[in-house]
Amino acid sequence: MVQLMKKIKGTISHKIMAVKEAASLLLRSRSILTGNAGEGYIDTAIKILLAVVLGALLLAGLYALFGETVLPTLTERIKEMFNYGG
Repeated sequence: MVQLMKKIKGTISHKIMAVKEAASLLLRSRSILTGNAGEGYIDTAIKILLAVVLGALLLAGLYALFGETVLPTLTERIKEMFNYGG
């Protein structure tokens, strides 16, 4: 009878410890998921990515403007300036 009581007590204490560990794991995971400790890094990364994309679009637009509009007229004007025959 004493052995049976010790075995029951050991099983109950083992189950209690398992429940405590599960509860502590639940609390830790909940605090990790609800925390906002790394939020600043994500915001900074998005801002940097947005700046790079907008800069690339601006450079592409300027390159297209200078390549098609400004440079051909500039070469014509330079040729006209140095055309001494006319």
